[in-house]
Amino acid sequence: MEGEVQKSKDPLHGITLEMIVKHLEASYGWEELGKHIAINCFTSNPSVQSSLKFLRKTPWARTKVENFYKYSLRHNKLK
Repeated sequence: MEGEVQKSKDPLHGITLEMIVKHLEASYGWEELGKHIAINCFTSNPSVQSSLKFLRKTPWARTKVENFYKYSLRHNKLK
């Protein structure tokens, strides 16, 4: 249809990696986040910037973080 805007069904559409990391850190804290996703950028001297640097160059870790973010969105909607 003309003029109709189609919304993406992807929950990550329009969400940056920085937004994801900041949301997860605010929601869980670094210690709890490191328990859910056991990667060094969350367990050893964590910061938003160091985490972003690692996640941007490590696709498997980024996928884990994005999947946990999607899980947390579904989980929080149930509360």
